[in-house]
Amino acid sequence: MEKYIVTLSRQFASMGSTIAHLMAEELGIEYYDRDIVEQAARRMGLDLPLVCDAEERSGNFFSRLVNTLGSDMPAVQQEIFQVESEIIRDFAHPDKPSCIIVGRCADGVLKDYPRVLNVYLYAPFEARVKNCTEYLGMDEKTARKNILEVDRARELYRLRYGDGVKTVFDRRDLMLDSSRFGPKKTAELLCGMVRAAFE
Repeated sequence: MEKYIVTLSRQFASMGSTIAHLMAEELGIEYYDRDIVEQAARRMGLDLPLVCDAEERSGNFFSRLVNTLGSDMPAVQQEIFQVESEIIRDFAHPDKPSCIIVGRCADGVLKDYPRVLNVYLYAPFEARVKNCTEYLGMDEKTARKNILEVDRARELYRLRYGDGVKTVFDRRDLMLDSSRFGPKKTAELLCGMVRAAFE
């Protein structure tokens, strides 16, 4: 089959990374998530934990990073986004295999690329609290706090770097409540959509 790309963005604790991994296995394609952060850290000469924190806790991360690099915050944020965007475009190169890319505004980075399907996964708040406590080992208080903080950080990140997006619906082809079917069934349903779109 001709190369295609699936981008998958998600609410925190909607099981998006797990679902993306299941999809990649079923479709027999590459899966990129943490790989993007690891490559960005190497290219920028930064410690991986610092760049990982940028994904979810921009406030604490950037204040520490500014102290580390002596740079102003907007410049540091922009540099991380540019480096991650370059890595995403590398994965999207026609010579590379089909893939699924999780997060990092990949839908915006690849908006001019052909054969891209943009998926967004969400779930009710209480379902995500349950995922945090059952799968991520958090206590309930921490789970509720993290959901609110990470969702807000992702929303602000997308508004800043999403290249013109204004609502949750912009540049998203499929939106699905992952709690409705669970990770395995959600992955199966999405794989069926991918095959319908690209075969």
